[in-house]
Amino acid sequence: MNKLGREQIETIIGQLENLRDEIETLKDEEQEKYDNLPESLQDSERGETFTDNVYSMETAYDNIEEAINSLQEILDR
Repeated sequence: MNKLGREQIETIIGQLENLRDEIETLKDEEQEKYDNLPESLQDSERGETFTDNVYSMETAYDNIEEAINSLQEILDR
């Protein structure tokens, strides 16, 4: 891969890292909302929605992390 291609991959990695960090922040906020619900509401539909959102954001975080690692492998070759 030429220098320009490597630079583009580095830029994409940086963008993905920023997105990953934003998702982590949102996930933490959603988890905090769930944690601050009274116990009686944590098992409600609202609590379940928070839990589902946290799970989905964890999945998105993991997928972005995997993409970053895959792109980093290209740079490491």
